[in-house]
Amino acid sequence: MSAPFTIAGRMVGPDHPPFIIAELSGNHNGRLERALELIDAAANAGADAVKLQTYTADTITIDHDGPGFRLEGGLWAGQTLHQLYSQAFTPYEWHEALFAHAKARGLICFSSPFDETAVELLEGLDAPAFKIASFEAIDLPLIARAARSGRPLIISTGMTSRSEIADALRAATEAGAESVALLHCVSAYPADFDEANLAMIPRLMADFDCVVGLSDHTPGTAAAVAAVALGARIVEKHVTLARADGGPDAAFSLEPAELAALVHDCRDAFRSIGQAHYARSQTEQHNRQFRRSLYVVRDVLGGQEIGPQDVRSIRPGFGLEPSRLPDVIGRRAARALKRGEPLTWDMLT
Repeated sequence: MSAPFTIAGRMVGPDHPPFIIAELSGNHNGRLERALELIDAAANAGADAVKLQTYTADTITIDHDGPGFRLEGGLWAGQTLHQLYSQAFTPYEWHEALFAHAKARGLICFSSPFDETAVELLEGLDAPAFKIASFEAIDLPLIARAARSGRPLIISTGMTSRSEIADALRAATEAGAESVALLHCVSAYPADFDEANLAMIPRLMADFDCVVGLSDHTPGTAAAVAAVALGARIVEKHVTLARADGGPDAAFSLEPAELAALVHDCRDAFRSIGQAHYARSQTEQHNRQFRRSLYVVRDVLGGQEIGPQDVRSIRPGFGLEPSRLPDVIGRRAARALKRGEPLTWDMLT
């Protein structure tokens, strides 16, 4: 499963630039027009894809105020789950317009389904992939249902144990999934850099032989860029038009200019990785001439013994290597040597 795969024709994998996903989530603030503007912002920033979340308050929870249903602490303190999701959900009837607008803007559009009705809706819209959210990574029937669609799956791993990740992968592959990627994720909103734990990216690659990426809830772009350097080939980040506008996820979302910076910096980070070898780049080959080497620094008569006052290690680099200085001192000049000549062996006897 570590082999690259395609999402709507875009290659995703170890040897390909990071696949950048702009997560709309609930930052549309209940307005279709704003959701369309978010897609425009993602396209203008150079993202590869936009991702939706496909659920309703009634498919993800129930309207209840009993123990565990009201949130305590954090961004959403005081709300019940049903209230939060009633505010944050993306209406099913918007999906067709959002998919169409993303396509018109050259973006791949897909979503996170949260139950079978969501999978069915997304299949009908020909979604090219499914994202399984961290909180659903233990919902093996949902994973199997999504896998049976034949589409690639991207599974976030927030809060999961190693065995739970293995179970999720097993459910996906046994249901027919051929392409599964894992996203390292810390399910905190926002996540602190001290808890980002990006070292899990190479660990997930080694443990599960999957394409690996990052679902990032930290502020700014630093963690995403570092993740790419560590091997992440998918980066998912929430986007909003302006954090000051508010909304369920605004506090840990990027504004458009920040998303553009993330896209640019992540791709530059990928380009910077290169290969682990000692071969010199073309630029370095050219600049070798400016390294130090042995030069005659004062005129020397033919036959005269070479002393430390006659030859020094200086720039540029057209003479003998500086390490040969002990072999040169005490030799005699084969001819008259002029100050400023690069020293070569045929100038010595």
